[in-house]
Amino acid sequence: MRANRFAQMFSFIVMSTIKILTHIFYKFEVKWLSEKQFKQLDNVKLVVLLNHTSLYEALFVRLAPFSFLWRIARHMLVPVADVTTKRPLVGMFFHALVPGVVPISRKRDASWRNFLTQINDDSIVAILPEGRMRRHDGFDKHGKPMSVRAGVADIIEQIDSGDILFVYSGGLHHIQVPGQAIPKLFKKIKTHMEVVSVDDYKDALYHPEVKNRKVAFVRDIQKRLNELTPYCEDQPYNRKNSDI
Repeated sequence: MRANRFAQMFSFIVMSTIKILTHIFYKFEVKWLSEKQFKQLDNVKLVVLLNHTSLYEALFVRLAPFSFLWRIARHMLVPVADVTTKRPLVGMFFHALVPGVVPISRKRDASWRNFLTQINDDSIVAILPEGRMRRHDGFDKHGKPMSVRAGVADIIEQIDSGDILFVYSGGLHHIQVPGQAIPKLFKKIKTHMEVVSVDDYKDALYHPEVKNRKVAFVRDIQKRLNELTPYCEDQPYNRKNSDI
């Protein structure tokens, strides 16, 4: 169900406030890997944030023009683990930030299918395709290498036109490590960004069988995670440890 007007306005105000505050407390170092940049986000239908390291990744709204923030407030859908949305403060913050948060389980069950059915021509979908956070040692909480999961391929299959915005995070462990209560201020955040046409992306990885197409999407995004992420020098893990 699409958010009501009040929820949309509240979301826009929250994101705009974070954007303004982030200008004060953090410096961003951004490198574009595509000709399309900030002023050409009107056709973005999917935002893929790679290298998930912290719940403070809401700071990346700093990079979005206000016009794009308004579109996010009105049309964005975000699958978020139900265990996260049920946490009192964190869950409340996610719903305030994006009214289109859709709780899902850790399994590819009815909750995931329900999320996919909500995607339409107006939607802007955002996903963190690794599905869990990178910990301080460069691996997930179970000690396994970070890897892209198949959900992002399901979403790409659902989208017929528009652009994909890839955001390659340099990592935020120097600001907040999972479990750390208070973030550090006045740090530099590194990111690479790229806008890719959905049509071009699908054409480049086309296969007549859906299963093989989805495998190709996952492998490509995994390669992007490994090769295009600008890991910050002051992360508590190095690139060698985090490669797969």
